[in-house]
Amino acid sequence: MKRTKLELSRENILFPAEFAEFTNSCDIYDSSCSTEARVFFIDKDGGYYLKCSGKGALEKEALMAEYFASKKLTSEFMGYVSCEKDWMMTRKVNGEDGTHAQYLSEPEKLCDLYALSLRELHETDHSDCPIQNRTADYLESARRGYEEGKFDTRLFSEPFFKDGNEAWEYLTSHSKMLKCDTLIHGDYCLPNIIFEGGKRSGFIDLGNGGVGDRHIDIFWGVWSLWFNLKTDKYTDRFFDAYGRDKTDPDVLKVIASAEVFG
Repeated sequence: MKRTKLELSRENILFPAEFAEFTNSCDIYDSSCSTEARVFFIDKDGGYYLKCSGKGALEKEALMAEYFASKKLTSEFMGYVSCEKDWMMTRKVNGEDGTHAQYLSEPEKLCDLYALSLRELHETDHSDCPIQNRTADYLESARRGYEEGKFDTRLFSEPFFKDGNEAWEYLTSHSKMLKCDTLIHGDYCLPNIIFEGGKRSGFIDLGNGGVGDRHIDIFWGVWSLWFNLKTDKYTDRFFDAYGRDKTDPDVLKVIASAEVFG
């Protein structure tokens, strides 16, 4: 993960007082990878990540980061503060993400570990999850995208739908196929899972997590293998490792009809 050391005296960054014990007297790096949030790596006591975004933007992610930590699925959750902006701190997950060269150089091994890690997540008890209907949020997001005129098929090597109206018609007529019975990551891709010593070390970037339909994760899991390995030759291997008993191609098409709307 890219890190740029900050000269805090020039940056004019005011960290929340609640995290002062972590941000004082240490090196801090910018580790941001999107325009939606700024992420700081705090080089202290093994490392922490402090994420900053607009007010209210990190509320659900903080809930899920704390919940995943309670299930030993990610690193320790250090706190969430909402003031003029939202701030969330977690301890660094040890290891490297799935796009690291050491993993991409052994694609079969990576594919199997990646799929088994997802199946393990999906078999986690979710009765006490703080977000119990991520499927409803997912469908609402697709509705907003459709109404805003979004339609993007770049996710697919071969487009499923010719235009937004066709995709929307398919989604609305098949949306009842989506369940809400599994703890999901919500953005399951290789950069969002950390491995160490040939094992899953933890999941990161949990803002879309909650109880939802497993096929959302399966869809993105397959997509990320295609995108990061530059081939779709590992799709069947992923399905075999994850378990075809829990994979329905018809439901994956429903997910595809939602994803074209951003």
